[in-house]
Amino acid sequence: MTIYAGTDAPKLLQIGPLPPGLTQSLQQHYRLHPLWLEHDRETFLKAHAGTFAGGVTMSRHGGQADVLACLKGTVLACFGTGFDGIDLHAASQYGVAVSTTPDVLTDCVADIAFGLVLATARQMVAADRFVQAGSWVNGAFPLATRVSGKRLGIVGLGRIGAAIARRSSGFDMPVRYYGRQAKPGVSYGFESDLLALAGWADFLVVACRGGPETHRLISAQVLDALGPQGFLINIARGTVLDEDALVSAITRGALAGAGLDVFEREPHVPAALLNNDRTVVLPHVAATTHETRAAMEQLVVDNLASFFKTGRVLTPPA
Repeated sequence: MTIYAGTDAPKLLQIGPLPPGLTQSLQQHYRLHPLWLEHDRETFLKAHAGTFAGGVTMSRHGGQADVLACLKGTVLACFGTGFDGIDLHAASQYGVAVSTTPDVLTDCVADIAFGLVLATARQMVAADRFVQAGSWVNGAFPLATRVSGKRLGIVGLGRIGAAIARRSSGFDMPVRYYGRQAKPGVSYGFESDLLALAGWADFLVVACRGGPETHRLISAQVLDALGPQGFLINIARGTVLDEDALVSAITRGALAGAGLDVFEREPHVPAALLNNDRTVVLPHVAATTHETRAAMEQLVVDNLASFFKTGRVLTPPA
């Protein structure tokens, strides 16, 4: 099944379903072919190699080597900042320009990260359930944990991590961060030892990129270092966190709480994290605002237009 903008419009390989607004925008300029509806993906890609002007995907769909071979010499535009699912080595090998949608979602993701800090420490969701259930008439809600003045550790001080750090200034929070190396011109303290950062922090916010290098970076040892008074916040990728270790820590009371917007096997969430007063779990909504979604969709369109005009995309992976 191919959706036509016009028989002479460039044809794009659509790796997986896209947001409706983006699909509609692309259909005005391109013919979209939905790869995920092909019964024999391997045969289709080999038979149609070199027939597409480019491709479009989402972070969750990625772009494997077989797709990039089919798109040789063209472009793969990705809706999302995460590119750990895109084989960048294969993209380079086959001469495929890759684009992502950074910056435009930074503020909304940072907002959610800090919202999770507040929601977990002050037990906002549990308090809401308490009132909704009519329990307030029987007594007061238990004491929660203060946020202002507490120590904030950030794993990954990229665009989003830096935006989270800026938000913490309104709460007078000392900030330290962990990464591959210290960032020049940054006033926050750099910590080269993740266990040391977890041991120092009251809140450990995970904002690094996904991929093999960070797979289960937040391990049982890190959670133990964070300790029974510490809170974990993850708005990065579900694969960065050892979910089994988190379940164990929450179940044993070895962690004060966790606020999560991403999971390893989305949309499946470990049962122990559900209906738990020490966890706040969101359905990967950090970037899903009307404003951010529109800006991301437009950047995908702009990246494609730039490639077809100049041979280069505006925002390659970085």
